[in-house]
Amino acid sequence: MAHLDGWLACGVMVSTAATDAVYVMFNAAVSSQRRVSAATWSSVWYLLSAFAVISYTKNWVYVCFAAVGSWIGAYVSMTLLRRAKGRSAPGAV
Repeated sequence: MAHLDGWLACGVMVSTAATDAVYVMFNAAVSSQRRVSAATWSSVWYLLSAFAVISYTKNWVYVCFAAVGSWIGAYVSMTLLRRAKGRSAPGAV
């Protein structure tokens, strides 16, 4: 197995977590039909994904860190969306 750079692995994981969180926000904006918000999230999504793609294409093992980061990003952003939706619901505590 090739040598892994811990900082690069961490960077890939964090960038894919952020990328996936932004992707969830993009989908939420599209579902809500907010054009400006959807367009903004889309552009941020592509900017963030560039780091991960460039980093892990040199060594396929980094794909595993990207997958973990993607999972974390989706889970955290969905949790935050659920909490925000719960607070805005009528009669929510």
